Order: sequence, then C-alpha cells, then structure tokens
Amino acid sequence: MKIVLIAGARPNFMKIAPIIRAINKHNAQLKQKSKRIEPFLIHTGQHYDYEMSQIFFEELKLPQPDIHLGIGSGTHAEQTGKTIIEVEKVLLQEKPDLVIVVGDVNATLAGALAAVKLHIPVAHVEAGLRSFDRRMPEEINRLLTDAISDYLFTPSPDGNDNLKNEGIPEGKIFLVGDVMVDSLLHNQDKAAQRRIVSQLGLKKGKYSLLTLHRPDNVDEKENLTKITLALKEISQRIPVIFPCHPRTRKSINQFGLSDFFKVIEGDNPHNLNNNAVHLVNPRGYLDFMQLMMNSKFTMTDSGGIQEETTVLDIPCLTLRDTTERPITITEGTNVLVGNDTHKIVTEAIKILDGKWKKGTRPHLWDGKAAERIIEILSK
Repeated sequence: MKIVLIAGARPNFMKIAPIIRAINKHNAQLKQKSKRIEPFLIHTGQHYDYEMSQIFFEELKLPQPDIHLGIGSGTHAEQTGKTIIEVEKVLLQEKPDLVIVVGDVNATLAGALAAVKLHIPVAHVEAGLRSFDRRMPEEINRLLTDAISDYLFTPSPDGNDNLKNEGIPEGKIFLVGDVMVDSLLHNQDKAAQRRIVSQLGLKKGKYSLLTLHRPDNVDEKENLTKITLALKEISQRIPVIFPCHPRTRKSINQFGLSDFFKVIEGDNPHNLNNNAVHLVNPRGYLDFMQLMMNSKFTMTDSGGIQEETTVLDIPCLTLRDTTERPITITEGTNVLVGNDTHKIVTEAIKILDGKWKKGTRPHLWDGKAAERIIEILSK
C-alpha cells in the first residue's frame, strides 16, 4: 500500500511526523510484507525558509521529503493552483493507493483536489473543525477538503457533529484524537532539555508568551494597534516574549508601532525579565515548546497553540473572535478575547491575579491519534 503524505507549511510538519512514526511502527510489527505501508512524502514548499521549514524536519526527526515542489509564496490562488499542477504530476508518476492531507493550509486543499480528480482516495487528518467564519481562508480549505475526502479523521466530537450536519456519511467519519497532541507529548521531554528559557534570562511562570500572524490581526493597522496597546499595558506587569513572524514584523514597522517593542537580535544570552514586549527571532518547535511550557500564560491567534496550552494546562488568550477548536474553551484553558484592548488586558489580569479557570484534557488527546489512523487505513 503506497500512501502519499502532503505537507506544505509549518503546522503540517507537526501533524505529519506522528503519522510517519505510526507507519514505521505498523511496518515493524508486520508478519506479512504484503500489508506493508510505503510512505511517500511531498513537501509543497509553501513554507520554505529554515525557521519555518527545515528546522522542523530536523527536530521532529522527519525523513527528508521524497520530493520538494518549491511552490513558495504568492496569493492564495497562485499557491493553490501551482500546488494542484505539481502534485498531480507526482501522483500520475507514483500511482499511490491513498493520499493523506493534514490541517487547513492551501497545500491541504490543493493536494486533496489533485488526488480526487485522479480518483485516488483522500484521507483528511484534523477534519471537521469549523470556525464558522468564511472570511478565513483556512475555513474554506477545511470545508472543501472535507467535502471531497473519503476518510475524515476528527480530533474531537464537535468535528463529528459538524461533518454530520453537513451531510457527510457517518461511515466516513472517525474520531481518533489530535495528532498535534501526539507531537507535543512525544517531544515534551526533549523540549524540557532545551536552554532557551535560561538563555533569555527568564524564569518559569514569570513571563507571558505571544504569537501573532493572522492577516486580520497583522495586516490591518487598527487591529494591530489595539492589540499592541493591550500588550503595552500587560507588559507593565509581566514581560511578554514575542517570537515574531516576518510578516508581523513588517507590519509593525509599516504602521509605526515599532516603539512599543524591544527588539532582541541574535541568539546570544539576554536578560528579558524586565517589563517590556520583547520581540525575538522565530523559534524552532522544541525551543518554542519550552517557552510555552514555562510561561505564565500564552496569547495567540494560532489554532494549534490553543490545543497545546490546553494539554499543558497553561492559560491561553486567543486573539480572535472565533475558533475552530471550541473544545479548548469548553474543556480546556482557552478564552477568546479578539483584538479588544480592554478584554485582552482584563483577562490577562485575571490570570495574574490567580482567577483563571482550570481545564481538563479532552478525550483521546493521549498521544495515540496517529496509531488509530494507521490502524483504520491498514484494515
């Protein structure tokens, strides 16, 4: 059985890694070679620089891609169109039995479209998530990918409900847990051994962590300004560490907000305990995980970090009005605050004053989601 796995951007790599581990485990336990799974990894190149791509392959022990398409950046239409064309060429040559796509980036939808047009079955890992905000390109990718997939592997019960409500037959839907959690739990001990917290002169529970990259937040001056004003106020009470996406840094400079941030260049030891918003270079998976594990709380507009903070039992303020991961709110440590300056500050102060809600880890978020996926696909 030949399976093509498609990854394109940073969030995909953490989801692909446990699936490849599960395939290797499956093959190692086989008595019949005829049931062996042969993985073929396509990297579309949607994220392509070291900090956003190669470092994840190294830290997650991912095999080098069988093919790198080098799609690069561009508009959504450019990325999606180029990816469909190039993936189709590979599928025609390799003739796989199945294509696995993960998450909700442009490479996810493009890979699924290329496969289904060639009548190759598609499995979507992290299916069924919905923000119900169709202004988000990721929401469109999720909806369309789920509509054409043959196997829909969901991380939480709300995903099953969403798919059933959209008319997806129950026989295609499988609740397996969260592969992002697989990666988190598998690498937690490695992350604990990193030195980034001490290197930055930080102490456990004495700083907050920020990520910010969504277009609604960083491409609109008014929205980025409202978030920045909240950060300024919060940083008077606790240091804010901000591994900054290149796109966000460009907007900060363009909108004249750079005076609100203390830019830290290079990787030499620093003492960032002083109260400020410290803008540092992007970090690899393990370094970022250590920063998150030791933070007092995290502020983010990322989907995956909402899941990771729930598992780590760390308070999370999500700088969005909607989330496709509502279980992190109903069961986890997450609260939506949007880009409302007052609400961001108010919820941060609750955390600092010890008035934060306690969360629990959702069902099946146990590090074995990928093994369930491969068990189902190998039957």
